[in-house]
Amino acid sequence: MKIITYNVNGIRAALTKGFDTWLKAANPDVLCLQEIKADESKFDKAIFEDLGYHVYLHPAVKKGYSGVAILSKTKPKHVEVGCGMECYDVEGRVLRADYDDVSVMSVYMPSGSSGEERQNFKFQWMDDFYSYIGDLKSTVPGLIVSGDYNICHQAIDIHNPKSNANSSGFLPEERSWMGKLIESGFIDSFRHFNAEPHNYTWWSYRAGARNKNLGWRIDYNMATDNMRNRLKRAAILTEAKHSDHCPVLLEID
Repeated sequence: MKIITYNVNGIRAALTKGFDTWLKAANPDVLCLQEIKADESKFDKAIFEDLGYHVYLHPAVKKGYSGVAILSKTKPKHVEVGCGMECYDVEGRVLRADYDDVSVMSVYMPSGSSGEERQNFKFQWMDDFYSYIGDLKSTVPGLIVSGDYNICHQAIDIHNPKSNANSSGFLPEERSWMGKLIESGFIDSFRHFNAEPHNYTWWSYRAGARNKNLGWRIDYNMATDNMRNRLKRAAILTEAKHSDHCPVLLEID
């Protein structure tokens, strides 16, 4: 099973940059999308259905904002829309597809970069999501939580850790939370295979950051510990350029 997570920063914008052509070539079994910025009326499912995918959306109530999707070659046994907490569900942040022996979640965690109010919202999310995901992983056979976490875990995951020490996405509380999540029974699948620096998944549009590889690794495929022996390969697909993020791949047995 080939799983890819990708924050597309607007599905319609990504399509104008050849996203569908890339998808046909990449051919994942499951594609988790974040920041689709489109509701059912603006998301052209037919494009993806023609490529053999079942398409599931959880858009935000606010137009042109947030939203997640899952594209799946195999029809899931069950699709869970949202996490049951209204303050997050109105923003379209969680969508899960359940299969026989694995569940895949597409998650778009809040950003706190716009100011104190949203940073506090992010901190509240971190507490609530930690409890939610802890309960969930005890009830599903194998869980992969794929998406944009909006957090760099370690200094190796960000191009300039010293100057970003007080930046949202690399705050001590956020980094500690990522560590706590992993200690609770999750594997950072990319780091499971690759301990090298300079591997990023997001770059600012400013100052040619992507060409200089001045990035952040904030997109993850986290797998529950009971999936450890099924993890086969992980990669960051930097050649895909339909967004300010790039896709992240996980292959499992």
